[in-house]
Amino acid sequence: MSKRERQIVEAIYRLKTASAAEVRAGIPDPPGYSAVRATLQILVGKGLLTHRRDGRRYVYAPTIPHRQARQSAVQHLVSTYFDGSVTAAVAALLNPYRTRLSDTDHRKLLELIRKSEMGTRP
Repeated sequence: MSKRERQIVEAIYRLKTASAAEVRAGIPDPPGYSAVRATLQILVGKGLLTHRRDGRRYVYAPTIPHRQARQSAVQHLVSTYFDGSVTAAVAALLNPYRTRLSDTDHRKLLELIRKSEMGTRP
């Protein structure tokens, strides 16, 4: 997805359902109304959004739950930029020169690792 498409999809996830005007109001530095409508139609064509008529306007909604979309995006990121290596992706996120984990985050990550070792879902 393009940056603009991601912004629009993120706005719809935040709003749950939204018209083109509501989407436009919910994104930074929005393009014109026609550009938002065109992008919404592209996203419908890609199967990422659905729409229904509500009076004179269309109301858009995501086709998959946010959690599922997030998981798909992470899998794509790991596959594309880290050759499928979860270890390399996590190592990039935990770069010691950029990030110091809080004790809470450290405990949560250790728990997620333990659960993955046991084959249970987080």
